Amino acid sequence: MSKIAINTAQNVILDYKLIGIGERVVAFLIDGLILIAYMSIMENLMTVSNIFETDSWTQRGILGLITLPALFYSLLCHVLFSGQTIGKMIMKIKVVRFDGAPTQWYNLLVRWMLRLIDIWLFFASIGVMSILLSDKKQRVGDAAAGTVVISAKQKHKISSAILEDITDDYQPVFSNVTILSDKDVRIIKEAFTISRRANDFKTLTVIRNKICAILQIESEMFDKEFIDTILKDYNYYTQRM
Repeated sequence: MSKIAINTAQNVILDYKLIGIGERVVAFLIDGLILIAYMSIMENLMTVSNIFETDSWTQRGILGLITLPALFYSLLCHVLFSGQTIGKMIMKIKVVRFDGAPTQWYNLLVRWMLRLIDIWLFFASIGVMSILLSDKKQRVGDAAAGTVVISAKQKHKISSAILEDITDDYQPVFSNVTILSDKDVRIIKEAFTISRRANDFKTLTVIRNKICAILQIESEMFDKEFIDTILKDYNYYTQRM
């Protein structure tokens, strides 16, 4: 099973399952059936509208305008529904940026424009081959747009998280915690969590002394309170950068 790790803006790393050919094809077929149904309904409505005295060319023009949204169905859905069409919603998959940043309309536009190469040229062989050969299961449009297709099922695993719950009125204590790096804080939090569960007070003291040495600070707080404050202060400042 192929996965991709995405680092969110809150410094939380999420693991997502990458989607290959099968589920994408099913989603594509569902969207195709929706478009066929829409076109059929519009044509039948135009047939019924013969009670209006319009010539055939006028009717064709009106039909063209009514069915025009079908041409942009994929693009509109992806933009309006945050990387999903109705078919993708049913299959619980979605398009996201592989760097974790929010998907923008221009990413989706590039992806949609290259459907011509991926899907409609050479009977979708280019798109299929690019997905099969890509380590991120990207078609040409995905590679150009910087996107991947992932599972939208709620089975995300949070690893190496440094996110702390802080209230809106939280008041930080140590302003120079930003000297620490994300890696430093991950190590501190992992060691702090393990030591606290095991009541390993000696390790807590070591962690505290190391932080004090790096930040060149002193505090009369107890070890647990001190380290917890450092983690919260770091989140407070980094989330506002």
